[in-house]
Amino acid sequence: MSSDNTQREEHLIMDAHEMARALTRIAHEILEHNKGTHQLALVGIRTRGVYLAQRLEQMIDQIEQVHVPIGELDITLYRDDLSLRKEQPVLKKTTIPFHISDFRIVVVDDVLFTGRTIRAAMDGLMDLGRPSEIQLAVLVDRGHRQLPIRATYVGKNIPTARDEIIKVSMEEMGEKDQVAKFKG
Repeated sequence: MSSDNTQREEHLIMDAHEMARALTRIAHEILEHNKGTHQLALVGIRTRGVYLAQRLEQMIDQIEQVHVPIGELDITLYRDDLSLRKEQPVLKKTTIPFHISDFRIVVVDDVLFTGRTIRAAMDGLMDLGRPSEIQLAVLVDRGHRQLPIRATYVGKNIPTARDEIIKVSMEEMGEKDQVAKFKG
């Protein structure tokens, strides 16, 4: 249900078990694609991307017994719609406690839609250094790209109409782990 007093029909796309399975598969794909963890780091886009990156880091640690560096990226100032917003954006903290230069950075986000968030994330990363490669891991790819951006790792492709909304709920935010689709 929606928090705005209108009833919207919710379609469950992924439950907690399916989310965990998708993240486990992504962790294995990251390790296989990169031939291990050497010069590998994860950077989550605030907010859900950070939680997903933390989960992936824990899974990689369980598989390889290696901690990969992890960071948090706030893309607010890199958004291309800042001048169109009526209210001032709320800035959060970017915390990347390592030099990103020469690292293979896996940017992690919950939903890939138009590609604009990822473009902003790449701009933010490039201001911090020159990674050897930038890869993208998303829990959900819903299509409707406006920029030529494609995820390297995808938990689930979910075809949507442009007016539909994908909501990723997470325990870290006080919710039950799940992905749902709503009519907008």
